[in-house]
Amino acid sequence: MDYFCSMYERKIPLSLNCGLDLIGEVLYGKWKVRLLWFINEGHKRPSELQRKIPDASRRVLTMQLKELEEHELITKKIYPVVPPKVEYSLTEFGKTLIPVIATLGQWGDEHEERLREVILKRNL
Repeated sequence: MDYFCSMYERKIPLSLNCGLDLIGEVLYGKWKVRLLWFINEGHKRPSELQRKIPDASRRVLTMQLKELEEHELITKKIYPVVPPKVEYSLTEFGKTLIPVIATLGQWGDEHEERLREVILKRNL
């Protein structure tokens, strides 16, 4: 493989056989679900998103925003001002994920104590 073409070579073959495979491919990434949620809430500027997710590095957030854009879940608008102003918005396609994310969040809230317990037990 040409080094300049791709520095990343997929170790596991791409599997797109069912809806769950597709969802995993599009939403894989620690911060993507939160990015979609916060953009939906109106936090559109990269600096606002960074403040909402302080544990994430700027580089990782930028990478995951780019992937969400490539998967047509968000759009990026660059305003022709100095310094450049960038805003992200959900696409119509991206908006269809918000009820799904809300349902997952509700499930997490309903099982918060148990989930926290099993996660902490595993990380001891």
